[in-house]
Amino acid sequence: MEIDETTVMELIIQAGEARSCAMQALRAARNQAWSEADAQLTAATQAAKAAHRIQTELIGADEGCGKIPVNLIMVHAQDHLMNAMLCRELAEEIIQLRRELAAQQ
Repeated sequence: MEIDETTVMELIIQAGEARSCAMQALRAARNQAWSEADAQLTAATQAAKAAHRIQTELIGADEGCGKIPVNLIMVHAQDHLMNAMLCRELAEEIIQLRRELAAQQ
């Protein structure tokens, strides 16, 4: 696998998309637009999976031997991915709570 700046940037882009969709899902849930919230969570999941595939390829190419240089942009990309994954998981929980509260009204 050719590791270049494009690969790392794609990881950042996909992670950013995942986070953005998770936040849009939260905004939709605030307005009780449940189908939109679900669609945005699905989009967040798909983008996170795409980012995770890139991360997995990078890990595989490195083979635990330090073959891939760890530079600031790589650390930045990993940070984006972890934040996106956490954001999506929390959004899912918050949306579920909002649904439960809305059902009680």
